Amino acid sequence: MTSYPEFIPKAGACLVSKNALSRAGRVRWMVRVPSQAPVDNGWRIFSHIDSQEYLADTSNLQMTDFNAVCALEPALIGIYDFPVGSDLQIVDEGQGIRIVETATGREIPRENFYVPPTMRADG
Repeated sequence: MTSYPEFIPKAGACLVSKNALSRAGRVRWMVRVPSQAPVDNGWRIFSHIDSQEYLADTSNLQMTDFNAVCALEPALIGIYDFPVGSDLQIVDEGQGIRIVETATGREIPRENFYVPPTMRADG
C-alpha cells in the first residue's frame, strides 16, 4: 500500500490494527477518541478478526495515514468528521455496506456522512 488517493485533504493519521492493514481481516469497528498528537485524528480502526488479546499487544497496531485506510475501506470516508466518542461498525449482510452505532445498532443515515470537497455538488 504505497500509493493511494488523497480522498480527504489533511485527514491526519489514525491507529489501525495490522489485521485490517494487511487485509487479513475486514475493517469492522471504528472508534473516535481524543487526539493524542497533532497529526492524530483520533480514529481507531479495527478488523472483524481482532480479539481483545490481539489488541492488548500494541505491536499489533500502527499509526497510518487516514487516506490509506480509506483506500482499503472506502466507507471510512463518510465517517471522517464524526465527533469524538463515536463508536461505529460496518455491517455487511449481503445487501450492501451499512454503518451503524455499535451501542444501539442504529443505522447512520447517508445524509450524515462526510463528503470530500472534490465530490461535493457545490465544489
